[in-house]
Amino acid sequence: MYASYRRSIMNTLPETILLHARSLPEGGLLSPKEFLHMGTRAAVDQALSRLTKEGKLLRVARGAYVAPVSSRFGTRAPAPEKVIEALAAQSGEVVAPHGAIAANTLGLTQQVPVREVYLTSGRTRKLKLGRSEIVVKHVPRWMLALGAGPAGAAVRALAWLGPTHASKSLATLHRSLPSAEWQILESSRAALPSWMARAIGEEAARW
Repeated sequence: MYASYRRSIMNTLPETILLHARSLPEGGLLSPKEFLHMGTRAAVDQALSRLTKEGKLLRVARGAYVAPVSSRFGTRAPAPEKVIEALAAQSGEVVAPHGAIAANTLGLTQQVPVREVYLTSGRTRKLKLGRSEIVVKHVPRWMLALGAGPAGAAVRALAWLGPTHASKSLATLHRSLPSAEWQILESSRAALPSWMARAIGEEAARW
């Protein structure tokens, strides 16, 4: 009877995991720890491995899985930004686009990064989404202190562009950023590297 009960648990565990995965928004992350109330770690890992081999889940990193997105054209991996949002929510980390992406978005460069790179207050790691790979790179806290808004993006863009381009870039940012965002950037100088703080102060003094 115990063997029959155990087989029943083993049969329903993958189904339960899959139902939960499909109930999440696109890019929602699954962790084996969420299912330890239903079986041993070995049983949970086996169920996740089976679902991955069947193509019903994608293993994006150690201990992290997502459901592929189904459409009339077939299935695809979730959008990278959706997975990053879920990672930030799950881990409590601050995660933001790389400075090169920020610089492009803010009109400071025409370059478009070839690789998907995000910056985080947590540890560096790589996420695999189908055939593509996302790098999540640890950076100093000051790069993320102003969050995901335009002022925070400006800090990351300036950090990527470097001191040589700071003056010209800040002249563009002073014109293009909403005044409230420029004020946030200007008032954050104490937390920024000296070269960046100096360049922001010099640009502010010109107006």
